[in-house]
Amino acid sequence: MRTAVTVSALALTASVVGPAALQVSPAALASSETSRPGGMFTTSGKDDPTPTPTPKVKKSTPAPPDSPLLQSTVVDTVAYGPHIRQRMDVWHQADGLRRPGVFLVHGGWWSAGDKKYMADITKSYAEQGYTVFNLNYRLSGDAPWPAQRTDVLDAITTARRHAALWSFDPGDYAVVGFSAGGHLAAAVGTYGNGLPGLRGVVGVSPVTSPMLAYIDGVDTLDLNRRRLREAAIQLAGGCEPARCPKIWASMEVSRHASLGDVPMLAVHSQDEFVPAEHSLLLKERLRLFGVGMTVVTEPGADHSTPLYRLPEVEERVQDWIAGKLL
Repeated sequence: MRTAVTVSALALTASVVGPAALQVSPAALASSETSRPGGMFTTSGKDDPTPTPTPKVKKSTPAPPDSPLLQSTVVDTVAYGPHIRQRMDVWHQADGLRRPGVFLVHGGWWSAGDKKYMADITKSYAEQGYTVFNLNYRLSGDAPWPAQRTDVLDAITTARRHAALWSFDPGDYAVVGFSAGGHLAAAVGTYGNGLPGLRGVVGVSPVTSPMLAYIDGVDTLDLNRRRLREAAIQLAGGCEPARCPKIWASMEVSRHASLGDVPMLAVHSQDEFVPAEHSLLLKERLRLFGVGMTVVTEPGADHSTPLYRLPEVEERVQDWIAGKLL
């Protein structure tokens, strides 16, 4: 099932477009890079692939925009899996061009958050001419790890397989994640021996080491660090490291580093509860495989999207992405 929303100068308003959806034409699916018969989406080689039906398309009429490019922007909500959380908003043009893509992954302790809170950031990338995929994913209360990584992989697979529907170049995209979403973005960046078409990963306050979060949350007066420790335990299905070492090893991004990984950028605040040590551990591991990672530390204690919204951070991230995409 798909819904659509419109772009307006002031807000984003979700609207159900009616019970009858238009079936994607066979020609459109055939023109997609990796479409397969049967209308099922899978990601090969994953630990728990989730099949989903061929998407159906119903588009809304764009409202008056803030910029000329947004005048023709259409926003579709696409189901990439059967769970209610397996949805993504696709901001795209209907001009048939092959545009680079940006995937956005929200934060929220792995247990909360929603793509709707990423609307302004999504809009800013659409204004720059990217096809933008703003993701929801199953939370830790819905399913334990690795369901969250699997969902991001499935969303990317869906986008690449049906790239022609959204004027998207499946060989040219970046993934940007915030806080817990930064963990998922980095986990995708180190998955297997590299994803086709992925050019770079950005994490803003990324929790790339749940184990470090677990350790930092012991005997501390910092309520956020204590909460992050509990959130990491919940992500592991309620199982602590001593009892479930394989699960915790799987959650550690640095444990999956390999030659096929892509460059990364991480931004932390100097005094936030997700310290730069998370990213420095990953940077050192990636260095062993000749993969570059830039770790930036900003003054203050801003975390996740408030950190990103600092003008110097937003500009740096956007410039970095522009330099990595073709």
